[in-house]
Amino acid sequence: MLGILIFLIIFGILVVVHEFGHFIVAKKSGILVREFSVGMGPKLFQKLHKNTTYTVRWLPLGGYVRLAGPDDTAKIDPGSMVLLQLNEKGQVVRINTTSDDISFDGIPVQVKKADLEDTLYIEGFENGDEEKLRHFDVIHDATIIEENGTELQIAPRDVQMQSVSVWKKIATNFAGPFNNALLTLVVFMIYAFVSAGAPTTVVNNFSQNSPAQTAGIEKGDKIVKVDQQNIASTTDIQQYLSTTKNEQVTVEIERNGQSVQKTVTPQTITENETNYRLLGLTFDVDGSFSARINQGWNLTTNTATLIFKGVKSLVTGFSLNKLSGPVGIYKQASDLSNQGFLSILYFLGAISINLGIMNLLPIPGLDGGKLLLNLYELLRGKPVSQEKEVIINIVGVVILFALIIAVTGNDIYRYFIK
Repeated sequence: MLGILIFLIIFGILVVVHEFGHFIVAKKSGILVREFSVGMGPKLFQKLHKNTTYTVRWLPLGGYVRLAGPDDTAKIDPGSMVLLQLNEKGQVVRINTTSDDISFDGIPVQVKKADLEDTLYIEGFENGDEEKLRHFDVIHDATIIEENGTELQIAPRDVQMQSVSVWKKIATNFAGPFNNALLTLVVFMIYAFVSAGAPTTVVNNFSQNSPAQTAGIEKGDKIVKVDQQNIASTTDIQQYLSTTKNEQVTVEIERNGQSVQKTVTPQTITENETNYRLLGLTFDVDGSFSARINQGWNLTTNTATLIFKGVKSLVTGFSLNKLSGPVGIYKQASDLSNQGFLSILYFLGAISINLGIMNLLPIPGLDGGKLLLNLYELLRGKPVSQEKEVIINIVGVVILFALIIAVTGNDIYRYFIK
């Protein structure tokens, strides 16, 4: 249960922070955000404020934003019965499309035709009486109650995403991944300040059967190089050992002002089908303010670098084992549930930057795919036609769903069956 709770909290934070990035930049860019939802599924609560409906939903699985655009507009089908609330000028300010008893007085109208994007009107038969055809003007900020009971603002064309400049589209689409990167930086800064301190490269102790101790490295030695690679942090050691194929490595240390070289055979351990090569060392820590700031920044940049390398390895040698979906995240969160707050905090930061970078991949349906279309518009001077964009997005969604199903199935097999 603790693992499930940690998973829901981490997953929820990641998605809500990501979507909040799109939300805030879209608002600033003049794009109507019709809904900002925390959670998924049936609605628990809704509040309309400054043209956006804020909802809380029953399933604590992230959230979403609905940006006004070709695929999210207010429409009323001919023949529908609606209830119209008018202002003192006789203009429509509220439209109820549900059959539920909504607590406002209005005029029942059977719609003949309606336009809620450009000319903003509804034409229909009052009380369904075909002798009483009436025309109603709709105000720009009118709201519509959808079939599921959610009340949203209608989406006139001037506040739809395609009506803003391409630079504003780029900023809006990039804001989600940017927020994930920002969250990672904040989380790793917190991690640096609540941990014991920033690890140095000065040896403090050894693990049992330590390869480094066996090779003659001693407490107080400062690691300077590994196989001629300069070492500025413990992360540099980990990254080099994860990439080199050398069975033995040459470790250059500084001891009493003298340079000494030792040949070490790293120990290999396997966790979650991933091999790690270790020297079997722990290091002194630096608890100064500047060292902690540097640690937070370095954790962010080093983690991002590792993920970019992982993406590159996917391109050169694709394998489902290199990917992890919600099931994999749950399994890792569950494993961390007994390892303490710091481990969970580090995991949150690492997963956040992972989500941000993966969302930038140029795949239709992801932010990267949208940015690719924005770049095309920037170079060509006009956007891809709506019809082609719909086809591209459908293809992208199909690919993504197929990949999600494959990754989830592989995660279930790896973690619960194999």
